[in-house]
Amino acid sequence: MGSDHYFTAAPASPENLRAIHVTLAGRELDVTTAGGVFSPDRLDAGTAVLLANMPPVPPGGNLLDLGSGWGPITLSMAIAAPHATVWAVDVNERALDLVRRNAAALGLTNVNASLPDDVPAEISFRTIRSNPPIRVGKNELHGLLERWIPRLDERSDAWLVVQRNLGADSLQRWIGATFHPGYSVFRTTTAKGYRVLKVRKHGSPPTEPITLS
Repeated sequence: MGSDHYFTAAPASPENLRAIHVTLAGRELDVTTAGGVFSPDRLDAGTAVLLANMPPVPPGGNLLDLGSGWGPITLSMAIAAPHATVWAVDVNERALDLVRRNAAALGLTNVNASLPDDVPAEISFRTIRSNPPIRVGKNELHGLLERWIPRLDERSDAWLVVQRNLGADSLQRWIGATFHPGYSVFRTTTAKGYRVLKVRKHGSPPTEPITLS
């Protein structure tokens, strides 16, 4: 990728479109990826852990994939919840183009691939699912979560996957401190070196404490 990062807004590296075969939402699919985006050659391990260890998505409303890349989480949610509107949000224009291309190829009409500032401010989300861009740095990551987690609907959850050795536990502590009161955060899964974190936005009156089975 040269000097490009997957969080670069407009990658200067060659696009090098390629097709890869993946399993998403129980379907065998061929999707298009490209250079200059995150994990262009395969479904990355962290996203695979998240997809395997999160509950079914809400059947309707607005759903958010924060940091969509070429779209594995977006496509999975759009397939599973055809009556929902799935927002794929990324700063990388090439990634958003790939999400649109893949959604169109799969006949998914319920996907909006958008830059962060293009998501209408009045929209709130029934769930957020994300493999967040840890490598952007702590300040940028914290700012990202401070912007989007409050946009959860009441009594709704965000599911985040974070590599254990890249600060998953410290991020969990930060979320717990930053969004208290009104939110709870729990580690629900540890697998293949990754943590899956569940962030619950409580309502008014507050929801009961989360119990993990």
